[in-house]
Amino acid sequence: METIHTVAWMQQVAAEAQRQERILGLVPTMGALHEGHLSLVREARKRCAPLVVSIFVNPAQFGPAEDFKKYPRTFEADRVALDALGVDYLFAPAPEEMYPPGFRTYVHVEGLSERLEGRSRPGHFRGVTTVVLKLFEIVKPRFTFFGRKDAQQVRILQQMIGDLNLSTEIVVCPIVREPDGLALSSRNAYLNPEERRAATALYRSLDAVRREIARGGRDAARLLVELRKVLDAEPGIAPDYAEIVDAGTFEPVLTLRKTCYVLLAARVGGTRLIDNALIEQEGETFRVTL
Repeated sequence: METIHTVAWMQQVAAEAQRQERILGLVPTMGALHEGHLSLVREARKRCAPLVVSIFVNPAQFGPAEDFKKYPRTFEADRVALDALGVDYLFAPAPEEMYPPGFRTYVHVEGLSERLEGRSRPGHFRGVTTVVLKLFEIVKPRFTFFGRKDAQQVRILQQMIGDLNLSTEIVVCPIVREPDGLALSSRNAYLNPEERRAATALYRSLDAVRREIARGGRDAARLLVELRKVLDAEPGIAPDYAEIVDAGTFEPVLTLRKTCYVLLAARVGGTRLIDNALIEQEGETFRVTL
C-alpha cells in the first residue's frame, strides 16, 4: 500500500487509473478505524481496483465547542489495518493541503443541511460537503462507500452529486454493531464502562420501534412514544432529537409510508452519539433494518 500526503500526487495517481479505465473506489474516513470502516473497505475491495482510503480529520465539520482536538487519531494502527486488507492507496493529507492559505470556498446543500444534525451542529454539513467534494475532485472515484449510520450525511451527499452532475456513485453499506447492538463509532472510545452500558439504550429504543411496527403500529407519534420510553428509562442518556422522517426529504412523517428513517441523537456523558433504523414498505407490511 502506498501512502500519499499531497493533493498533486493523489491527482496524478487518479489520472493514471482513469487513463487505464480502471474502476477506482474511495472510502473516505477520519481515521480511528473500527470494524464499521473496515466493512466498507471489504465491500469496496470486491468492486474496485485500485482502492483509495482517505484519512483526514476535517476541521471544517467541527464546531468551536466540539471535539476536533481530542478526536482519536490512530494513524499507524489504521495504516497497518488497511494494508492488511489490500488497500492500494492511503490518502492522508495535512490540513494545509486541503485548506491552503486563503481558502474561502464552501459547499452548502440547502434544506437538507438545516434539519436534525444540521440544527444541532450548525455548519457541520457545510464542512462535510466541502471536504467530500474536494475528495471527489482529487480522487475521481467511480464508487464511494459510506455507512448507513450517517444516513443524513449520505442523503445530502447524494443530493450534491445529482445537483452538480458529479460522476461518482455512492454505495451505502449496513450499520455494523457490537453484540449488544451499539453502533460502532470512533467516539465510542470516549465512553467509560457505565456510559458504555447506558449507550445501548439507543439501539434498544430503535428495537422498541421495530417491535411496535411488527405489532401493526404505523402512527409516527405513537412509535416515538415507544422509543422515548426506552431512552427516558436510562438516566445516563440525554436525548437530542428523535424523529421519523421521509428518506428522501428528511421531513417528518405522520404515518409510515414507502421508505422512512427513525433518526436519533443523544449525549451519553460527554459523548454525542447518533443511530438510526431504516423502514421500508413491502406490500402491506414494513421491514425495519437496524
